Amino acid sequence: MTGSRLQTALRRPNAQTLAELLRLPDFGPIYQEADRIRREQVGDTVHLRAILEFSNICRRRCRYCGLNAENTAAPRYRMREDEILSTARQAAEAGYRTLVMQSGEDPYYTPERLGGLIREIRKTGMTVTVSCGEMEESAYAHLRDCGADRYLLKHETADPQLYSRLHPCGTLEHRVDCLRTLKRLGYETGGGFMVGLPGQTLETIGQDLLLLRDIPCDMAGIGPFIAHPRTPLKDSPSGSAELTRRAVALARLLLPKAHLPATTALGVLNAGVKNDVFSCGANVVMRKVTPDAYKKKYDIYPAALPPTEIGSGRRELEEQIRALGRIPE
Repeated sequence: MTGSRLQTALRRPNAQTLAELLRLPDFGPIYQEADRIRREQVGDTVHLRAILEFSNICRRRCRYCGLNAENTAAPRYRMREDEILSTARQAAEAGYRTLVMQSGEDPYYTPERLGGLIREIRKTGMTVTVSCGEMEESAYAHLRDCGADRYLLKHETADPQLYSRLHPCGTLEHRVDCLRTLKRLGYETGGGFMVGLPGQTLETIGQDLLLLRDIPCDMAGIGPFIAHPRTPLKDSPSGSAELTRRAVALARLLLPKAHLPATTALGVLNAGVKNDVFSCGANVVMRKVTPDAYKKKYDIYPAALPPTEIGSGRRELEEQIRALGRIPE
């Protein structure tokens, strides 16, 4: 498929059009076009983000997630505020310019507590991204006033019926309302979805991509589904790494200026594919700085995690990015 034919197909795409593109036997031309647009719109820089998972306590019951409230076997933790701030300062000293504060939906971390932490972390000079789930508009506004720059809230699937089956604790409509609220409040707004959820079709992925564009999202995390052994989906097959790459490439075509990470889940399936995704649209990578005492307990899906040493981990990541011919930042 030539670049001009592709642009024609994407001028007014629908879910069926995108599904047909995802089915193409040769996706090479689309990867090339996505890489060209990435280079043209956001350059060769790869943004390195530190991610701190400060609580794995969650009130939600998402059927794919190891942190869901019904998983009574999960060892729970909640970092102390001094631990959070100490880790954040170490990340800043290591050269990170952004800290992603991520947790389950933990009621202990009220908007006031989170806001206080954000104010302190901003003193390090880092930008703060928050990923703590669904909140009231007043809470999102408070965190924004405290200095939060970005908010990441993946919608996971744009199919209302599939969303309902996977989330007995919420609705797609409310999730999307939260994303639109974040956008209206001036956040750099991040969405995203999983590839390979049981019951998902290529048309569903097309709907996911169109929702990202409709918001429109400034960031989009697209990763493969990986089954957790203590969830109702424990026997389901993992999502396809190749299909995930295709979805990332199409996201780049639909959202030329967006930040698209090479997700950790993609590296769990295939480390080489995680690197490959940088050649088809991705321009962000996140590195865990969660202390070792907690990191393995943030068990959304099974993963082998190396020990955390924030400074050397950052240097190692920079070397990996340079080896790909890109510029770490």
